[in-house]
Amino acid sequence: MGAFMKLPRRKFLHLAVGAAALSAASGAAKAQAYPTRPVRIVVPFAAGGATDITARLMGQLLSERLGQQFIIENRAGAGGNIGTEAVVKAPPDAYTLLQIATPNALNAALYPNLSFNFVRDIAPVIGIMRTSYVVVVHPSFPVTTIPEFIAYAKANRGTINMASAGNGTPQHFFGELFKMMAGVDLIHVPYRGGAPATTDLLGGQVQVIFSPLQESIEHIKAGKLRALAVTTAVRQDVLPNIPTVGDFLPGYEGSGWQGIGVPKNAPGEIIEKLNKEINAGLTDPKIIARIAELGGTVLGGSPAAFAKIISDDIDRWTKVVKFANIKPD
Repeated sequence: MGAFMKLPRRKFLHLAVGAAALSAASGAAKAQAYPTRPVRIVVPFAAGGATDITARLMGQLLSERLGQQFIIENRAGAGGNIGTEAVVKAPPDAYTLLQIATPNALNAALYPNLSFNFVRDIAPVIGIMRTSYVVVVHPSFPVTTIPEFIAYAKANRGTINMASAGNGTPQHFFGELFKMMAGVDLIHVPYRGGAPATTDLLGGQVQVIFSPLQESIEHIKAGKLRALAVTTAVRQDVLPNIPTVGDFLPGYEGSGWQGIGVPKNAPGEIIEKLNKEINAGLTDPKIIARIAELGGTVLGGSPAAFAKIISDDIDRWTKVVKFANIKPD
């Protein structure tokens, strides 16, 4: 440092600029070469679910576009927190990616004392897809619209059971947001997963679920469940005649989403490269069709756009946690 201090200011600045340029050139070269070995995509949920299926779709896309294997590693547990923490602790070299999904935002709102801070410790790369949920009731339930449902719930307080895939899941949160905005009382009945909850709705043991579209669409088409509204801000192509909840409760939105993240301090040039390659892949009609089969629509866009989706969701669900006094299991 002493030798640098003796340099004339102009010479020192020249050297500093040169060093910065060299560093930038080195970063660009690394990004150009990346990846030079297999890359892990950590899915913080079990194999076979929608998040896992989407991650495998992205792994195949990136393997084909970048010429290296992108390997899926399922690290399920604690509502997604175990796998997320593994990526937070991974080296920030972008050889460990995280398949991010809505539960990451829900967990950030629900668990105040995690060993990591999701927004601080994970850098967003790109949003991949947004998925809709749908308010479904048993066909024998005497309502066909959201206004009728709200009126019935207000006239029959404490009698409507709202099933979910478990405490703190999207189904639970989307239902609590509805209760908060509509001023109704629904009794939350948590199940161990969406399948048993749907089975009991089909059997009439519970009255309503804020269900992932892919879990209920076939039952809706078969007339075994009645769709009242979708939870997204816009209508869905697969249910074009079904309105949104927001048509009746302005400002209501509950949607699932997925994307890719990396540990904080991962090289910006590599984040840009991954973003560019995935954006390009998301224009492929086959990928668009597969995402549609999963009940989703393509997101894409910049890392900043995905960061906004995440932060907006955390803000929304933090308010719901406080209002409904939701406690983690």
